[in-house]
Amino acid sequence: MTLYAYKAMGADGRIVLGRMDAANAVDLELRLKRMDLDFIRGNPVRQLGMFGGRAASRRELINFCFHLEQLTRAGVPILDGLTDLRDSLENPRFREVIAGMIESIDGGKTLSQAMAEHPRVFDKVFVSLVAAGENTGKLQEVLGNLVESLKWQDELAAQTKKLIMYPVFMGTVVIGVVLFMMIYLVPKMVGFITNMGHELPLHTKVLIGTSNIFVNYWYLVIGLPLLLAAVAVALVRSRPAARLRFDEAKLRLPLLGAILRKVILSRFASVFAMMYASGISILDSLRASEGIVGNQAIRNGLHQVGEMIAEGQSITTAFQNVGLFPPLVIRMLKVGENTGALDTALINVGYFYGRDVRESIGRIQALIEPAMTIVLGLILGWVMLSVLGPVYDTITKLKM
Repeated sequence: MTLYAYKAMGADGRIVLGRMDAANAVDLELRLKRMDLDFIRGNPVRQLGMFGGRAASRRELINFCFHLEQLTRAGVPILDGLTDLRDSLENPRFREVIAGMIESIDGGKTLSQAMAEHPRVFDKVFVSLVAAGENTGKLQEVLGNLVESLKWQDELAAQTKKLIMYPVFMGTVVIGVVLFMMIYLVPKMVGFITNMGHELPLHTKVLIGTSNIFVNYWYLVIGLPLLLAAVAVALVRSRPAARLRFDEAKLRLPLLGAILRKVILSRFASVFAMMYASGISILDSLRASEGIVGNQAIRNGLHQVGEMIAEGQSITTAFQNVGLFPPLVIRMLKVGENTGALDTALINVGYFYGRDVRESIGRIQALIEPAMTIVLGLILGWVMLSVLGPVYDTITKLKM
């Protein structure tokens, strides 16, 4: 299936612009015809990377799963339920995805097969869980579990964003203040300070030298970090080895690295538990869960775990050998494996890490504000001391 950007006309003569998945231009015209739209033109859309192209947000997927669960629980057929959902959606792209699913199901495909045709909206884990629910007759239960899992992921993403946004904001403020002082304020004071005719202290000379660098080479000061960041992003996206080293470096960051590892492993444990509880085999659950961790270093570790299990090792031994989890979590897995309640043990692992992440984020947020305030205070103190120090020395000598 290819994503097409189309232009069509409605029955009332209104021009409609949108996007839809279709096998080719003829298939696109037929799909639009079923929606009472007359095809005008359509062009394939270049596929976006991991930062774009999604037709539905996590919140919209939560509402989709919740309403579909309620409709199926009430005995409403899947096609009728999807039709009602399509007519109630505000997002035009997601509405088109649901319309394509309705056509696929009407053509004889199952719900999971229809979802698989839209990988930008429904990933492999989502499709696998729905397929397992269809095969075991527990679709309502799977949809309910998906709602809870997506809510938890949304909450975790909000907490992580909160952790990142405040340092970014404060860092931007600090950089802005430094640029203002070095490029505008300090040069205004340099002439006055140097005309005093006194020997300047070392910290004042350092400030003047730093200001001169900012004034004379401002394009390098601003442009070089941006250029280096762009090159780093390009390397990470294009070279697997660079991506692996970058992901490993993120996990080694002071304070933030440990939290990031817990966030990733918490997400993995909850998804893996949900897939295993839905009747999907351990190896299939592991392979599908590899795609949701978002970190190449941990993904490689999970791949090694899968290979060890395939060779006959127990789950606990495999995770212990790879070193992904601490001893406490390994013990929880061992108890779950020995008692036949591995899914419960994995859910406990997800809860354990989730609570730990919330507490860690709270502690770091409490430390960030005074730390950034101290940094900004030190910079301002350095500038004030370097500028006002010579002035004070001159006034003191005049009094004597």
